[in-house]
Amino acid sequence: MFTIITGAQFGDEGKGKIVDLMSGEYDLVVRFQGGNNAGHTVKVGEDVYKLHLIPSGFLLDSRVLIGPGTVVDPGVLAEEIDMLAEGGIELDAKRVGVDAKASVIMPYHIELDGLREAMRTEKIGTTKRGIGFAYIDKVARDEIRMADLTNKERFLNRLEEIAPSKEAAIKELGGDPSIVRDEALIDKYVKLGERFASYITDVSYEVNKAIDEGKNVLAEGAQGTHLDVIHGTQKFVTSSCTIAGSACANIGVGPTRVDNVLAIVKAYITRVGEGPLPTELFDDVGKQIQEVGGEVGTTTGRSRRCGWFDLPLLKKAIYLNGYTSIALTKIDVLSNLDPVRVCVAYELDGQIIDYPPEDTSALARCKPVYEDLPGWDDDLTGVKEFADLPQAAQDYITYLEEKMGVSVEYVSVGPAREQTFKK
Repeated sequence: MFTIITGAQFGDEGKGKIVDLMSGEYDLVVRFQGGNNAGHTVKVGEDVYKLHLIPSGFLLDSRVLIGPGTVVDPGVLAEEIDMLAEGGIELDAKRVGVDAKASVIMPYHIELDGLREAMRTEKIGTTKRGIGFAYIDKVARDEIRMADLTNKERFLNRLEEIAPSKEAAIKELGGDPSIVRDEALIDKYVKLGERFASYITDVSYEVNKAIDEGKNVLAEGAQGTHLDVIHGTQKFVTSSCTIAGSACANIGVGPTRVDNVLAIVKAYITRVGEGPLPTELFDDVGKQIQEVGGEVGTTTGRSRRCGWFDLPLLKKAIYLNGYTSIALTKIDVLSNLDPVRVCVAYELDGQIIDYPPEDTSALARCKPVYEDLPGWDDDLTGVKEFADLPQAAQDYITYLEEKMGVSVEYVSVGPAREQTFKK
């Protein structure tokens, strides 16, 4: 069985905890795009793990893979493995594999990212971790791959070939080009290459072979649908394709092999950084959702902007991903709010529309049209099954199901593994 999981909003929907919950049923868990600009927090008992590259499936003994469509900062990967080792979790090459074709994020990518964002009049909210510039090099065929990094001679030759253009680009943006050939940084990367040599694998082959053998594979996306570089709210997007179809391309699996596509959907909506968010709340309700929901970015540390559930954006996400089921997270955060509002359409320049406009500036002008539902006062964090939710919360979930046209399979009422149940 091959299942793809993607976020249906702007990221931060709770993918990490759902992957953690489901990974006990899967032999392989594969990250298919993005880099350490993503982040997920997984809570198991009293232990909290904040991860940026490694899929959370290792907690239930799945083999976890980082696919060729990702961009890898090997220093961050090493830090995560070392952090987990301190907690008693050893991730050797039997537990983790990194594709030979995955692009390496180099120090000059990070430098260029920061310099370029500083020069923008209209900021896009990049995490300044070099992700976009690593993807630029992938497309331009100027990348250094993980296979290059693990071969010292090949790595140094490749770097020497690329260095002049990177030095010129940094100098043009007003930065210090010496970072490109900094001996200490180069030595650090050589050592990282030696460390990860045994982790290198062919992810496409591993995944297809596992499917052939009747094993279960879970593909995990980073960020969210509306941050997709093609279909998202350009220019306020990430640097990769975040939708389900890109899992096939970025891992190397044919689309006919996909069995399930699961959406992770927050019971409200959040966004980090810049870009339109039609239902954004600037009042005490927005503050309450932010505080109760702990809406602070795992990677950036920035507060997330919060708003009511946005059905037009969800409808587009369903079309883009072809979801077969939904995991609805953080419904507990909506307790003690009455009414609970759902955006069912937009007013744009005097017209009512029920689907997001293509143009980002038009989306920014959209005013939400709401339907109000009764709220509830109960604390949901101890609820173990759907029938034990207060009637108003059950009605809210049923209402969303009917509007989305896709069934809710999982409901989450808190950050811990045991706080998610099947509907």
